[in-house]
Amino acid sequence: MKINFIDLKAQYNEYKEEIDKEVLEVMSTAMFIGGEKLQKLESDLATYTGASFAIGCSSGTDALLLSLMALDVKAGDEVITTPFTFIATAEVIAFLGATPVFVDIDEKTYNIDPALLEAAITSKTKVIMPVSLYGQCADMDPINKIASKHNITVIEDACQSFGATYKAKKSCNLSTIGCTSFFPSKPLGAYGDGGAIFTSDEKIAEKIRMLLNHGQNERYKHKYVGINGRLDAIQAAVLNVKLKYFDKEVTLREKIGSRYSELLSSTEFTTPFIQEQNQSVYAQYSLRIKNREEVSKKLNEAGVPTAVHYPIPLHLQEAFVGLGYKKGDFNISERVSEEIMSLPMSPYLSEEEQNYIVKTLKA
Repeated sequence: MKINFIDLKAQYNEYKEEIDKEVLEVMSTAMFIGGEKLQKLESDLATYTGASFAIGCSSGTDALLLSLMALDVKAGDEVITTPFTFIATAEVIAFLGATPVFVDIDEKTYNIDPALLEAAITSKTKVIMPVSLYGQCADMDPINKIASKHNITVIEDACQSFGATYKAKKSCNLSTIGCTSFFPSKPLGAYGDGGAIFTSDEKIAEKIRMLLNHGQNERYKHKYVGINGRLDAIQAAVLNVKLKYFDKEVTLREKIGSRYSELLSSTEFTTPFIQEQNQSVYAQYSLRIKNREEVSKKLNEAGVPTAVHYPIPLHLQEAFVGLGYKKGDFNISERVSEEIMSLPMSPYLSEEEQNYIVKTLKA
């Protein structure tokens, strides 16, 4: 049996007629940037999350970058985040000349450990940026409480968790700013790069809208030095269709993720731990295993693709050698990075395919 890691073709075929119609409407109007499709998407995204404002942008990475720019993060500032995430989280901090300050993760959830946050705060700390990894929200209440105590802004990196909930509240609307990605493999994916920024602060929203359009407040009048960070109308059209059916897919993801854990409950593998107050969207289904390379090789040979999110923690990446971290500084992140492995996951994974994956894995 040959299994897709993420079955984007099955999803497209499910909504093909509607997606084709929406995309062709964009083509026929030649309104490729901005316009009604983007306005509808932003309105519906805001309604979905409960945030006052949703702003479409060119990628999840740019969503994080624009958010930091809106808060005037600059050289000399520090931003606290996790070393166990995709590089984009820390990359945008360094790109602005600020310093990423890493705090280790909770070994159960793989999200930043709130108990370790306060010790990392200095007079230079401007932002705390927790990551809601693998589709499960970080423990935002204690994070927000600590940030508020020290007058620090929180940005949720929700690039993997759009659609997830924390204490019945949607990811992306759990702090001053939330950022998500619409990369094709994400729970809500476009057909190219895309992202969105969420806030209920009108001044921040207004500034971000200018920053993503070269800092313009009027045509050819530039209040800020910005970037070209716009979301194009074709991606908005695709997302408008997918968003209509998204809750159904979230339910399927949760069902498939829970079934994986049930089927693997009596094995040596460490399955995902979902906190009681959370509903995960299982952007990945990641488990821990001691002999990862050997198992991954055998699974791949049997037609079961695997992935590793992420094999090298950020504090050990060559790009961040100048920060002065060394092996052993964040033991949990390092240990998890050596054992973590992701299995095929999508709303279109059949029970037959899942049974085959689990049977092969157990063997």
